[in-house]
Amino acid sequence: MAGFDHPWVLLFLLSIPVLYLLYLRITQKKKQHAMKFSHLGFVKSALGNKKTSRRQLLLFVLSLLAIALMIIGFADPHIPLKQTKEGVNVVLVMDVSGSMQATDYKPSRLEAAKRSAEILLKSLKSKDYAGIVIFESGATTAAYLSPYKDRVIQKLRAIKPRQGRTAIGDGLSMGIDMASSIPNKKKVVILLSDGVNNAGVISPQEAIQFAKMNRIQVNTIGLGSNGKVVLGYDWFGNPQYADLDEATLKAIASQTGGKYYKSVDSHTLEEIYKNIGQNIKREKEETNIKDWFFLAALLLLLVQLYLRYGGKRIIQ
Repeated sequence: MAGFDHPWVLLFLLSIPVLYLLYLRITQKKKQHAMKFSHLGFVKSALGNKKTSRRQLLLFVLSLLAIALMIIGFADPHIPLKQTKEGVNVVLVMDVSGSMQATDYKPSRLEAAKRSAEILLKSLKSKDYAGIVIFESGATTAAYLSPYKDRVIQKLRAIKPRQGRTAIGDGLSMGIDMASSIPNKKKVVILLSDGVNNAGVISPQEAIQFAKMNRIQVNTIGLGSNGKVVLGYDWFGNPQYADLDEATLKAIASQTGGKYYKSVDSHTLEEIYKNIGQNIKREKEETNIKDWFFLAALLLLLVQLYLRYGGKRIIQ
């Protein structure tokens, strides 16, 4: 949809009909004053012939049109192009805590997540930016937001598992901050976790508010299995199971306008990332067209100068 960056400038267009009415009034008064004189030659000179009157009116109208075009240009108009799409900031927020070393996904949950995330990165468009945040007991940047997806993929492949706990709030907050670092682009954060938030300084609810404040959509992926997955045993020989907090991941997605996806194996995880990549909505790119109006105004002024001072004086 067409728009203007400075729509208030268009108020000056109201001066165009005012100037036109003033021109007609001044011209009419000139004729009335001329009729007061009895000398026929002076009257004819003052009133002029019809051709001259039409010529002066045309020249004045061309000037008004040029002024109107310049006013529109100063309002900074822009239109969405039919084919060109804006880029999107896509940030992957990945859980690398100890539970991501579970082997129910081959060769491990983390390696399966990296392999599937690479599918998404490869599907991004040339104008899209991508970045990666990883979290365990805290959060850190694995790949800064960049248009060079091949470099981001290299950083993705280099991610190693950690032994820490799960700080979902910290990871999400850092992902939101990264997505916001390049303005004037749509922002999408994709959060993957297989655990329960049990570390960090920022709660998931605080991170949700941060996302809403920045108008960032968060899609969440819950990584788990159909059955219970044993991560290890405590000092007393009791099994420790991987525990997925779906309620928190669903809340993050629903409250930020995103979607929640449940992964139960490597195949569904790959399908999830493919689906997310295909469903990233891109808006039509706004293109500034003020130069078109300035160029049209210049052409009108050149035409007016030619008609006024041209050698052949086309309009007499």
